[in-house]
Amino acid sequence: MKTDSIFYQLFQSFPSIFFELIDQPATTANTYQFASVEVKQLAFRIDGVFLPNNDTSRPIYFVEVQFQPDRKLYSRFFTEIFLYLDKTELPNNWQGVIVYPSKNLDIGETARYIELLTPQRVKRVYLDELNSTGEQSLGIETVKLVIEPETTAVTKAKELIAIARQQVTDTITQRDILQLIETIIIYKFPKASREEIQQMLGLGDLKQTKVYQEGKLEGKLEGIPFMLSLGATVEQIAEALSLDIEQVRQIAQSHQYHQNQAPQ
Repeated sequence: MKTDSIFYQLFQSFPSIFFELIDQPATTANTYQFASVEVKQLAFRIDGVFLPNNDTSRPIYFVEVQFQPDRKLYSRFFTEIFLYLDKTELPNNWQGVIVYPSKNLDIGETARYIELLTPQRVKRVYLDELNSTGEQSLGIETVKLVIEPETTAVTKAKELIAIARQQVTDTITQRDILQLIETIIIYKFPKASREEIQQMLGLGDLKQTKVYQEGKLEGKLEGIPFMLSLGATVEQIAEALSLDIEQVRQIAQSHQYHQNQAPQ
């Protein structure tokens, strides 16, 4: 399963979940934008960064999703962070966040970086150790669905769908959450068709409602910048999303403009 793509899509669509993961108020997301940033002089990109909206008092959050063992993770992580800070003029402080499915995958060499690996500077999130409490349960439990065993994933997804339909009153937000749950299950069961997944989750009838039909195009258009950040071409995106090339090109040009305005 392409877990990093799932998480970056999740943080793009629901940045409040990220702040729940690091024990910050969900409303903090209103003052941040999630982006993939590039240091053009060095031609390298950091996929997950939360940048404050014109507020120098708030930290920049560098996010790494790590679902494979990697002994050089911390070396690479800190190298990318310090290169980015060196090549930008942002005065903000920073914090690193690394998301692991469990602690046993946290095998990176730490001896040379021990001074940096304090809770104030780097927060390591182990999904299997997360507890759900109160209002944050839907967001946290949706994140934990990524590591849910296949034998119980569908049952868990159905529970989350029921909670979302009860707790989330905004129709558009509810639709987006249900689509995210569906996407996670699709990645967990790659041999099943989308129709089979919808039937498994009981989403078939819901997908025919007016809100979902109207939201299809909106959802596709919103996903274009993310696909561009992963290196997909305009033609590839148009084909994958069944969109007109000119629609994709217009959004790509707008995305490129905003990228050029970002700190370098």
